[in-house]
Amino acid sequence: MGNFILSAFADEISENFDVQLSNLNDMGIEYVEIRGVDGKNIADLSFDEIKTVKQKLDSHNIKVSAIGSPIGKIKITDDFLPELEKFQKVLETSQILGTKYIRMFSFFIPEGENPDRYKDDVLSRWHKYVDAAKDYPVILLHENEKGIYGDIPERCVTILSSFASNKVMATFDPANFIQCGTKVYPYAFDALKPYIEYVHIKDADKSGNVVPAGYGIGNINAILSELKKDGFCGFISLEPHLGDFCGFSELEGKKAEKKPKSTIETFKIAYNALGNILKNI
Repeated sequence: MGNFILSAFADEISENFDVQLSNLNDMGIEYVEIRGVDGKNIADLSFDEIKTVKQKLDSHNIKVSAIGSPIGKIKITDDFLPELEKFQKVLETSQILGTKYIRMFSFFIPEGENPDRYKDDVLSRWHKYVDAAKDYPVILLHENEKGIYGDIPERCVTILSSFASNKVMATFDPANFIQCGTKVYPYAFDALKPYIEYVHIKDADKSGNVVPAGYGIGNINAILSELKKDGFCGFISLEPHLGDFCGFSELEGKKAEKKPKSTIETFKIAYNALGNILKNI
């Protein structure tokens, strides 16, 4: 993988955590961006369950690249205290699982309202996250996501530039920008380049349908080429989202009416598509 360290959302292989880990071993992927474990979100597991997760990870020689948390994926108008309490638990989880990265979001904005109206509320909450994390050796990764305050590059930068240290950085997700009608490269990439710490490998076509890397308009090859040239040595994390990928049959040389039989099939399509890009940059 060259400069890049490959990770993956293995819950897109299976809900079953043992199946996730076995398949990662089979593909030689040594890291997981942990999100779903046996049908439960990582943020909802008890500490005893998290310790069991750690034991299973160790037995498969797999490390955690990031906590794929849902923190910040609530409405900006929702009560914040329960979310802050959940975040405190996620901080402890990150230490048990041995990762410095926590993926997070910046709150859903009421439909039809101007997100800028909620800027101060968003920043206030994020400063509380940072304050809660001040004694932990973690980096909080803001992911651009459709419908939240930080959905477009300008508002992502508003959040990221509000902190004077690298305690808050960016997870860059090309497909999510496409789904917001934003040109990924060079526009979004150039705006966020100083803050990019982590990359999700997820592409989409002009209609916003998620497709394998290189099959959409996310210019993932150009993004990875430029990051490699700049000496980026961080994680690139496969997030296939290909359960409904309409081009599956064409890629596999099957009849159009056939659907993938299992999520491992679509996951391997995403894995191979990324591999083809990395061979040519």
